[in-house]
Amino acid sequence: MDTQVKTGSACERAGLDRRQLLSVGVALFSMFFGAGNLILPPLLGVQAGADTLPAIIGFFVTGVGLPVLGIVAVALSGTLRGLADRVHPVFSRILVAAVYLAIGPCLAIPRTSSTAFEMLSPLLPADVSIDVARLVFSVVFFVVAYVLAMHPGRITRLLGRITGPALILLIAAVVGSALFSAGEPLCAAQPPYNENAAVQGFLTGYQTMDLLASLTFGLVIATNIRTMGVTESRGVTREVCRAGVIAGALMMLIYGGLAVVGVRLCSSLAGATNGAAVLTASATLHFGVAGTVVVAAIFLLACLNVCIGLISCCGTYFSQEAPRVPYRAWAAGFALFSCAVSNVGLDAILAFSVPLLGALYPVAIVMVIMGMLRRACDALPQVWPWVVGVTAVVSVATNLRDAVFPAAALPLDALPFASVGLGWVVPAVVAAVVGVAHARLAARPRG
Repeated sequence: MDTQVKTGSACERAGLDRRQLLSVGVALFSMFFGAGNLILPPLLGVQAGADTLPAIIGFFVTGVGLPVLGIVAVALSGTLRGLADRVHPVFSRILVAAVYLAIGPCLAIPRTSSTAFEMLSPLLPADVSIDVARLVFSVVFFVVAYVLAMHPGRITRLLGRITGPALILLIAAVVGSALFSAGEPLCAAQPPYNENAAVQGFLTGYQTMDLLASLTFGLVIATNIRTMGVTESRGVTREVCRAGVIAGALMMLIYGGLAVVGVRLCSSLAGATNGAAVLTASATLHFGVAGTVVVAAIFLLACLNVCIGLISCCGTYFSQEAPRVPYRAWAAGFALFSCAVSNVGLDAILAFSVPLLGALYPVAIVMVIMGMLRRACDALPQVWPWVVGVTAVVSVATNLRDAVFPAAALPLDALPFASVGLGWVVPAVVAAVVGVAHARLAARPRG
């Protein structure tokens, strides 16, 4: 992976032009936008009904705002390691590896193939073995993803100019057909959106996992920006931030449109539990069998885009951590492992990964917030280990209990907001106060 360019060029001083910036922004959007991003907003629209507006606003906070801030926070710190090192170098290595594995081969990469296949399977002939078809599909899927991931410097061009725009056009066709058709009567909100829809939308945004992804995608995006001639650190950071804003705007626009698709069918699909079924029903209603094909194409493109980005990110990171094993070998290993998991072990991996993600997400949130306030936090360095450490203990303990002994009670259950999965918030605030006091005591001259 060659990212070396000549310094001192006009491009380095001026940054990316408009076309390049738009291409990078669309590429970043494509790396974020996978199956979960497609499924969640339509289901939110069906279930929230008349309360869709506050629900989608809450969803925007965690599904768009935090990921964009994550991109910016990492860009300001240089790398995720640079951000996590503020807590402790050992913690940094453990956290970063856990993040890459959680959103990579342990969950997100194999899920891209299995989800894409589930949307394609209705189009298969009745006499075809589903197991054989899934195996063949997953092998072809991961071979294509691996081949494309072998050229990280070309990912921006591929995702930003070809598959990204194609994905947006296909989604626009489905959303547009719903917007300009006669919808069903507006429904009252269903559980869980019938009480405090905004908070529930906020919690639903966790399921995109895009905050964790944002902590890793910045490395690949920064690499591609450097290949375009922007090599000065401030220039790279600026262009990453601008690309993040473009990606965030696209996600908000599409999330809102997909939620409207669900609202339009809230009566007939009141019992829906999967956003994929909502999209398929809407597309089939307006386009017939061709609609099923369109939705399958959307999922295939979205899943392939994310798979390529994740293989590239994970391969890049681990090849830098263990340079004796080249990038190609890491990428091939992740693709091979994910291919196997997508066929035989996804349920077991999900059972392990869900509590892992639940433990990681609160830590990522506080680190991103502190990364945005890095100057103030760096002036009081003891704040970093206190806040991140306490948040990690609370979230890990809670999710470990949920995974191993779900019926067991913990003293942490008595914390404010614990019933909605936010029990770590108050301890994090208290830890911040303790960290400030610790930092000021440590700064006092001794004598």
